[in-house]
Amino acid sequence: MSGKALKLGMAGGGEGAFIGAIHRKAAALDGDWQLVAGAFSSDAARNERSGVSLGLDPQRVHGDLNALIAAERALPEGERIDALAIVTPNHLHAPMAIAALEAGINVFCEKPMAMSSDEARAIAAAARKSGAKFALAFTYSGYPLVEEARTRVARGDLGKIRLVQVEYLQGWLSSPIDGQGNKQAEWRTDPAKAGLGGCLGDIGTHAFHLAEHVSGVRVSEVSADLTAHVAGRRLDDDVSALLRFDGGARGTLKASQVAAGEENGLKLRVSGELGTLEWAQMEPNTLTLRWLDRPAEVVRAGGPGLAGSTQAMLRTPSGHPEGYIEAFANLYQGFAAAIRGQDERFVPGLTDGLRTMNFIEAVIANASSDRKWTPVEAGE
Repeated sequence: MSGKALKLGMAGGGEGAFIGAIHRKAAALDGDWQLVAGAFSSDAARNERSGVSLGLDPQRVHGDLNALIAAERALPEGERIDALAIVTPNHLHAPMAIAALEAGINVFCEKPMAMSSDEARAIAAAARKSGAKFALAFTYSGYPLVEEARTRVARGDLGKIRLVQVEYLQGWLSSPIDGQGNKQAEWRTDPAKAGLGGCLGDIGTHAFHLAEHVSGVRVSEVSADLTAHVAGRRLDDDVSALLRFDGGARGTLKASQVAAGEENGLKLRVSGELGTLEWAQMEPNTLTLRWLDRPAEVVRAGGPGLAGSTQAMLRTPSGHPEGYIEAFANLYQGFAAAIRGQDERFVPGLTDGLRTMNFIEAVIANASSDRKWTPVEAGE
């Protein structure tokens, strides 16, 4: 923490929501943020109960985002929220982000950025015009050994990148729980709330972002297949894609939410001329490097030889596991530093959001056509 805690407001994430609680825990971990206001639910009773359970002043718990923004702007400048966390279903990301940015409020938004690349560009335009900062919750970039992997690739340890393989496997949608009252499943499989992609937008975007973030090369074209294995499901629950990267690298992306028995199997492998690195989210404190000309190397969180940017993301000595909440907290810590004008660490933002929206649209266009390859627009 550096100085007085910044004030955080939240849109969505009320009683019974999963990701809102994760955001609150992550934001609070290092003392950089204090939740002071929110519009947690369109259900008045649930919204009120959420505010009470979080110990907030009832005067700063509002029925909708417009009321929250109006009330915050009426406060003296030093008492207003410094940022808004948007943790709603996808269809609300763009209107909420644009409203907050136009009011000069910094935004930390859940992914994917929006429902379309047009909405994403509108968010970017609002951010540029207002000067407010915008961050996205691509959580896995906050893991220390993901930063270590990115750093080693960027300094040329692997040589020129040739292969990038990423998979993200879950099994929680293997049965039709979206039609059986499971709220988290319902909105993620509803095109009106989730957008054009189901599994593609929910976890495929995480896999895509991780692949580009660590490898340092951009996907230029995709050849893809989308499937809904569960009868009656309106959006994909399974994604396969071949990837072509700038510079000649090739890759694969597999994302599925019907891989029965899988928990949260996000794995990345990047190969260059000289070696290969591997990282897995369910064993996040280990980075394995295999070399062409010497024995394999196992790098551990908190161990020797880590880059300075990796060490800055660690909180405990080696052998003390750090995981998902800590990775999320690293993004909130970096966002706080950016708002304060301090030295900035990487925080996913507008470019990452635009890239992932362009990827979603390219995959959908390719999967629904007879074209072998579809270009992924560069974004901004």
